[in-house]
Amino acid sequence: MNEHFLTEIEITQFKCFTCFKASGFKRVNLIGGKNNIGKTAFMEACYINVHSVNVDKILTAIINTKYSREFLNIAAKIGSINDQRYLDSIENYLAKSNLKNIEFAVVKKSGIKEYKVSVDNTDYVINANNLSIDANSIYNIMYIDNFGCDNGGLIRLYQAVQKQDQENQLNDYIYEFDNSIEIFKVIGDKPQCKTNGEYRDIVEFGDGLRHYISIICALYACENGYLFIDEIDNGIHYTQLDRLWELILTLSKKINCQVFAVTHSKEMLESFARVAEKLKEPDISYTLLVKNKQQEIKTIAMNYEVLLNSLAQEHEVRGW
Repeated sequence: MNEHFLTEIEITQFKCFTCFKASGFKRVNLIGGKNNIGKTAFMEACYINVHSVNVDKILTAIINTKYSREFLNIAAKIGSINDQRYLDSIENYLAKSNLKNIEFAVVKKSGIKEYKVSVDNTDYVINANNLSIDANSIYNIMYIDNFGCDNGGLIRLYQAVQKQDQENQLNDYIYEFDNSIEIFKVIGDKPQCKTNGEYRDIVEFGDGLRHYISIICALYACENGYLFIDEIDNGIHYTQLDRLWELILTLSKKINCQVFAVTHSKEMLESFARVAEKLKEPDISYTLLVKNKQQEIKTIAMNYEVLLNSLAQEHEVRGW
C-alpha cells in the first residue's frame, strides 16, 4: 500500500455523519448503499481530508464540494458572499484519518463570526470579515460529480494527457469505447471528436462518452494523487462497464492514483469484482454504507477476497 493512500477515516461530525468510522481502503475503492444514505457526503469528507494540508486548502476543499462541477475554475469564485454562506452551512467538519486530523467550525458570538480551523492539532482562528483565501486546489486531487466535467473542466484535464504525451493512448481508449471515433481533440474552446472524417462537438455523442473521457483525463491529471468520482456509472452503458473498470484498475496502478467511486448499480458492482478477478488485482475494496436500528450510519467493508466470495455465493451486498 502506498504511503500517501487514505486507508481509514473517522468522521466525528460532518453533514449526516456522527461518530462514524470506515477502514480498509485500497488503491481503487467502490462505495455503495441505499439512495440518500450519505455516499456523496462520505466522498466529500474523504476529499476534504486528503486536500487539507493547510488552512487555505481546507477552506478551498470545503467550497470545492459545493462547486465540484467547476472544480478547476474555483479560484475565480472563492471569497464571494455565497462562498461564505456555504462555509456557514457546513457548520462543522471533524475528521481524522491515517493522513490528517482536521477540524473546521463556524462560531458566532456577540455578533462576531469566526472560522475555527485545526490542522493536525495546530489551531487557527479567522474573523469572517477578514476572510481571504489563496484559492489554489491541489492539482492532483480531483472530484468529479454526477454531472461530469463541463467543457472548461474537460479541456483543463486534457492538458495533463498532453503534458504526458498520451494523446495516442487516449484515442486508443476512446476507440475501444466507440470504434466510430477516430480522434479526440480540443479545437478552440470545444472538445471535439472526429468521425467519418469530420470533427463534431462532443455533446453530439452523449453524456456517456464525455464521462468516460473525463475519467481517463482525470486519472492522468491525478498522478500520485486522488480521484473521487460521484455516480461513476452515470451515462455509461452496461456493456461498457468492464472496459471502464479495466481502464481504471490498470491506469490507476500505472500512475499511482487512489480512486474512490460511488455507484447505485448492481451491474457496476458485479463488473468491478469481475474485472478485478480477471486482472488478479487484489488492491480494491467495496464499502457498503448501512443504517443500524438506531439509524446510525455504519459500514460493511469488503476486501478483494470477501467481495468475490460474497458475489459468488449470491449474497446481497449492495444494501438496496
